[in-house]
Amino acid sequence: MFRKVLIANRGEIAIRVLRACKLLGLETVGVYSKADSDSLHLKFADETICIGPSASRESYLNIENIIGATEITGAQAIHPGYGFLAENEDFAKACADNDIILIGPSPEAIALTGNKAEAKEAMANAGVPVIPGFSSVDIDESTALREAEKIGFPVLLKASLGGGGKGMRVVNNKQELVAALPIVKAEAKAAFGSDEIYIEKFIGRARHIEIQLLGDKHGNMLHLFERDCSIQRRNQKLVEEVPSPMVTPELRKSMGEAAVKGALSIGYTGAGTMEFLVDSKGNFYFMEFNARIQVEHPITEMVTGVDIVSQQIKIAMGEKLPFKQEDITLRGHSIECRINAEDHTKEFLPSPGLIEKWNPPSGPHVRVDSHCYAGYRITPAYDSLLAKLIVHGDSREEAIRLMRQALDEFEIEGVDNLIEFHKSIMMSRHFIAGDYDTLSVEENRI
Repeated sequence: MFRKVLIANRGEIAIRVLRACKLLGLETVGVYSKADSDSLHLKFADETICIGPSASRESYLNIENIIGATEITGAQAIHPGYGFLAENEDFAKACADNDIILIGPSPEAIALTGNKAEAKEAMANAGVPVIPGFSSVDIDESTALREAEKIGFPVLLKASLGGGGKGMRVVNNKQELVAALPIVKAEAKAAFGSDEIYIEKFIGRARHIEIQLLGDKHGNMLHLFERDCSIQRRNQKLVEEVPSPMVTPELRKSMGEAAVKGALSIGYTGAGTMEFLVDSKGNFYFMEFNARIQVEHPITEMVTGVDIVSQQIKIAMGEKLPFKQEDITLRGHSIECRINAEDHTKEFLPSPGLIEKWNPPSGPHVRVDSHCYAGYRITPAYDSLLAKLIVHGDSREEAIRLMRQALDEFEIEGVDNLIEFHKSIMMSRHFIAGDYDTLSVEENRI
């Protein structure tokens, strides 16, 4: 259906997509901004093209430039990776208007899943458990106070079109809500171009559990089990593992079935992830739907043996899923640590600069997804992710030991990074016991 794919992204995900394309015998086009002219993925792409200046809005977020690059290079398809334009309805429409295949869901699915309020309504209609909440295009102070009292404090204010933890604030009473409302609306406007916000019941001591989905264009939908993403700070994930140490076989089955039902109800195709919050009693609630590949997809690949990115591409080509739900089994345990260029002793302050030494770990059951190398300069213009360190063991205990060993072997000099932070996590008695939640890092309990 297509033979050349333009990868509309940068960093480690550009390399990950490039590898999947090559495995399928497809030609690749790597794009780059002027700040990324020394990016590693450009060395492996069949063809490269500059799409603009360093600023994301003039390059990786510039729809016109990316469509133009696709036409110039003769690519018939675009893989957007994650972030940037991966969940942009206008970009999906532009691809369709220019007869370019987007390796992702339809513009309609992106529009629906991209609006938290609409997605929540759709999931509720499909019978998926949802958190009590309220949304409006124009929530003023009096409306916010009235709805928050109905829901009951504490509540969570968040951008309806948001993602990645931006534009979110927990408020415990009326005074905090009045102070936070204009701040959250301003953050939402700045980050996502809309100040539409959503108010929902805040579930404390929750686990952040997500379900990986794959759906083809022939009506087949299945899940690849769960990922536990509860180790995070300021709603940004730091450590993920699969299977979750708190999810029982019964809960796994219920969440998987609910996610499949919800995705089928909106006609979703491609790779997607349904995110849930699970309370201390094991009740789960729909949080949001990510219409793209996730950063943490490798751990699911490790325990299922499914190449999720290759399946994304095959689905876009119109192929049927080659397996059924009963064919997917869990094999062992996998953990991922996000190695960011940040200083965890200074509130995770980003640390751009020149990487003077880069010596990643290797060996059986260790995987490093990265775009970095010695001599590469980390720019402050983009995300601070240096590498995703992934291990796979026969058991959770073995996976933890493997991760400790891999972290000990990982050497990075020149920029601050989270290696020591992750070492402390892997030694934490709470993490070892599987006793943690979304606030454990911020409250210094882990």
